[in-house]
Amino acid sequence: MTWLSLGLALFLGIHLTQALAPRWRQGRIATLGPMGWKAFYTVVSLIGLVLIVWGYSLARQQPAVLWPALRGMNHAAAALMLVALVLLAAAHVPRNHIKARLQHPLTLSVKVWAFAHLIANNTATDLMLFGSFLVWSILVFRAARRRPAPAHAAPTLAGTAMAVVVGVGLWAAFAFWLHAAWLGIAPLGR
Repeated sequence: MTWLSLGLALFLGIHLTQALAPRWRQGRIATLGPMGWKAFYTVVSLIGLVLIVWGYSLARQQPAVLWPALRGMNHAAAALMLVALVLLAAAHVPRNHIKARLQHPLTLSVKVWAFAHLIANNTATDLMLFGSFLVWSILVFRAARRRPAPAHAAPTLAGTAMAVVVGVGLWAAFAFWLHAAWLGIAPLGR
């Protein structure tokens, strides 16, 4: 799990700088310039993401089971993932009531995604991966709620409907095809 740990440290660490180390972040932006910081941020994020995927795939080959699988948790996770993917869509679809009300639907989406995967999985690798993202999302959400809310265009019913439709479509694609195709795991046990 060394590679997974390193990947998580890089990926989540760079994503925590605004929440936990804003002065350090501002210092790097001043030194590197805004575009230099974005390039650095992107490179560190991509290296971290590659290490997470590689490390997780290696660690899954020798799973350390922590507790017995709980019956029905994959279906509970699937229901939570519907919420997570609607929140994900709401973060990107303009002028929707979900984003206007919650302010940070992307962070909430990660929180729900991580929790859903924690309840559906039972290995040390899963606990490390999804637990790390859950803690990260809690820290980032708390920090974001302390900052002034960003101004958004007035939400519309059409924007909200689009966020829900896109989220449900993403959920269906992942639940019935993409999750199994990309990860080899059919979340609904087909």
